Amino acid sequence: MIKKLIPWALFLTGVAMPMPGTAQNGFALKPQTLANPDNEPAEEHPVPSERQMKWQETEFYAFFHYGMNTYTGQEWGYGNEAESTFAPTAAPNPEQWLEAAKAAGMRGGIAVVKHHDGFCLWPTATTTHNVTRGGNDFARNTNIPRDFAAAAKKLGMKYGFYISPWDRNSALYGTDKYVSDVFLRQCAELAQYGTDQFEMWFDGANGGDGYYGGANDRRSIDNTVYYDIPNLRDSVHKVCPDCVMWGVGGEARWIGNEAGWAGETNWSPENRGFAPEKNGMYGSEDGWYWLPGESDAKATNKGWFYHDGESPRTAEQLFTFYLETVGRNATLILNFPPDKSGALPEATVNVMHELGGLLKQRLGRDLAKKAKIEVSEVRTKGKRRSYVPKNMNDGDKDTYWATNDSTRTATVTLTWRKPVNAHYVALQEYIRKGQRIRAFKVETTADGTEWTERAPGVECTTVGYKRIIPLNGSTKEYGDGYAIKGLRITILDSKACPLLHTVSVY
Repeated sequence: MIKKLIPWALFLTGVAMPMPGTAQNGFALKPQTLANPDNEPAEEHPVPSERQMKWQETEFYAFFHYGMNTYTGQEWGYGNEAESTFAPTAAPNPEQWLEAAKAAGMRGGIAVVKHHDGFCLWPTATTTHNVTRGGNDFARNTNIPRDFAAAAKKLGMKYGFYISPWDRNSALYGTDKYVSDVFLRQCAELAQYGTDQFEMWFDGANGGDGYYGGANDRRSIDNTVYYDIPNLRDSVHKVCPDCVMWGVGGEARWIGNEAGWAGETNWSPENRGFAPEKNGMYGSEDGWYWLPGESDAKATNKGWFYHDGESPRTAEQLFTFYLETVGRNATLILNFPPDKSGALPEATVNVMHELGGLLKQRLGRDLAKKAKIEVSEVRTKGKRRSYVPKNMNDGDKDTYWATNDSTRTATVTLTWRKPVNAHYVALQEYIRKGQRIRAFKVETTADGTEWTERAPGVECTTVGYKRIIPLNGSTKEYGDGYAIKGLRITILDSKACPLLHTVSVY
């Protein structure tokens, strides 16, 4: 028998007097709520995910290429190397790597634990081509993922791993079994070394000639489907929710060169899962999803792996890399290769310390914190949020200044009671609401009356997560700076109402 459902209203017909706060039919009245009580600007899509935000905030981190190639002198091993060739002259020391990275002003690091030769720097169950068959006790006791993760946690740094999808050693490469039985399992093994990893790095080199278990042939794959990336992302994110899948993983893009620079006009949006390399430096203004750029560069004068006779670049050269990547809405992963002892050479460590000193000296004291800030317009405040100018120098990344929706141009003026010596101005958009600014200019005044436009020859176009503008127009010459009493930023064009969470002057 089907029972009739009795409307709730029938149970209320016998109520003589409505209860306080209820309507005559007995239903409780809900208090009226506004759709946007804080008057927050609408998102200008696309916008970053939470893990992409945390990744972008890492800004500057180290790359450590170490492995079989360190001992063969190769850059891309063929895959036929005897495991005994891997023979460190001392116990590899990831803690020393990361200590030097921290001294250089970096916030984390990524260790190469499997390159294209397929040799794994941990005791994996997926292949015998790993450290357990190394050439000495130092080799056989090596576990880079374990030791690297432990060192990072000890030092309060972020960490992640590079694992090559291409495997020139595996007989299964190019078949369905390689992905399920080798590659995905290796990624799962690495995910177990820490749930707080911030990035997995998947090189774009895929397929070609190799040893392949003795076949010594050439194998081609379609990397857009072969590696089952959606399944990989889901699997890794379940264990490591903040881990961005770089490159093949489709959550951050290659900046398009290995020379330590990004485009002065650099959009985080892009139109495809794998941005064309020629466009990596610039992104696409009207891209339909968020794919921010990462610049990978070598801090030494030879290869990615250690080579006898190599020397590090100067701290000044590396500082220029920083300005032209982190200072242009990208992140910078700078490579420092450990030598055959499994440690960074002394000369490399010294330069890393020098670089950290330059960053502190030149970008460590924010003059804007003591400036008075005035703007041409302030967005109407909401119930719990205001958009006042002081949000730009309060040290809080979650507060921001904004104009009203219909306003696309604006000025931000900083003034000091006494002159300050300035070299750089840094701008940061509140990118949780999307990247907006298309064009701006920077002017300074020495007397509070006459204004001079600065940054000659610089494309003052995009801002994004962070834009550092050298007032003298040069990323290579620090110069003497300018004695100023005021600095004015004029936003000339914006896709939507402009939002800035921080303005800094150094």
